[in-house]
Amino acid sequence: MDAFFASAEQAAKPSLRGKAVIVGGLGPRGVVATCSYEARVFGVHSAMPMAQARRLAPNAAYLVPRFGLYKEISEQVMGLLRDLSPLVEPLSLDEAFVDLEAGQAAWDDESARLAGVKLRADIRAVTGLTGSVGLAASKMLAKIASEQAKPDGLVLIEPGTERALLAPMSVRTLPGVGPATGDHLRRAGITTVGEIAEAGEDELVRLLGKAHGVGLYAMALAHDERPVVAERDTKSVSVEDTYDVDIHDRVRVRMEVQRLADRCVQRLRGAHLSGRTIVLKVRRYDFSTLTRSETLRGPTDDPAVVREAAARLLESVDTTGGVRLLGVGVSGLADYTQEDLFAQARAAADALPQVAEEGMEESVEEPEVPAERRWHAGHDVRHAEFGHGWVQGSGLGRVTVRFETPDSEPGRVRTFRTDDPLLEVADPLPLVERRPGGVGSPAAGGEG
Repeated sequence: MDAFFASAEQAAKPSLRGKAVIVGGLGPRGVVATCSYEARVFGVHSAMPMAQARRLAPNAAYLVPRFGLYKEISEQVMGLLRDLSPLVEPLSLDEAFVDLEAGQAAWDDESARLAGVKLRADIRAVTGLTGSVGLAASKMLAKIASEQAKPDGLVLIEPGTERALLAPMSVRTLPGVGPATGDHLRRAGITTVGEIAEAGEDELVRLLGKAHGVGLYAMALAHDERPVVAERDTKSVSVEDTYDVDIHDRVRVRMEVQRLADRCVQRLRGAHLSGRTIVLKVRRYDFSTLTRSETLRGPTDDPAVVREAAARLLESVDTTGGVRLLGVGVSGLADYTQEDLFAQARAAADALPQVAEEGMEESVEEPEVPAERRWHAGHDVRHAEFGHGWVQGSGLGRVTVRFETPDSEPGRVRTFRTDDPLLEVADPLPLVERRPGGVGSPAAGGEG
């Protein structure tokens, strides 16, 4: 999908079509998740610190992600891919490998191209967004082709042309070549894929070690035998939060760990899984990252068990200097639970120091977060009088809302008190109008 999060926001918000849109964390330590092609003109890119993006594109629209909407669109696209083949390997919400031959959707260059053309049209019809398709004889080359096709295009790499295509490309084009490996190769005088092939396997092994060297040399020759794997087993379920300001209060840290444990269990149950190993992740003020784990007698999806295990793990971590990130995860997954762990939860709760329990209760009873902090830029709202809209910004007891829908003209802006009883949080509207007997017509805009 092309600039997926940002394109979805542009399709949902008529006033943002054709404008620079940046989606990500808006706090002091936020990073860019995705930005529109209009924002990329200013040098903004994914994973860039949000503060830097604001300096480069001060007039762009900055929005908090709406993952529920993105997941819904992703499921629609993945459904279209599974109509093509039983072998679909999702890489993320907006990207997947598909084995067209396994689904008999393609058997030569021309049938593959026709399948790609139809897929792009179907994606546009169903979601209102655009996607780019790369077609090739291997996963590595299909990925490269899809990057060349962006935005809103299709590229087919014909068999027999692969090495000539790869030769002038940067070594960073190949999977597994990051900044460190790229710099190491550059110091050895190797900057292109063709120069990797010329250097030979022995030289690559000498420079990078046997496993990496052999693999990289094979890819430089366009050899990639990795199959498309339809179902990748989930190894763990986890959640984590990065905080705008380091947390120094130990009671607050405990409270955050408990909250993360509950969120982790919600995800675990949502996937109909349980797990034996509880993992705590702590990134401290100096960027050092610590992980602690505890393996239970059997798998569980009980929130009390996970909370108390995470609390025990926290006791072994020094957080004196401050904490910038916390995470709780569960691994050793299974599709069943072990009932006698409920007793373990009660025993663990009884064993915790009473002062810790009291401290957490007091923290929960602190005054509520100010109302204006509930209104996240870009999120959906509904007003009893003015209808559906989205938050442009909030602060100082006020929230600014633009009232428009995916199929309306750009809407008007109005400002309300954050505690206005007529204003409430709303669910996202579909990007494409659904009609009986068909997918409907695509919303205008997008990245096409």
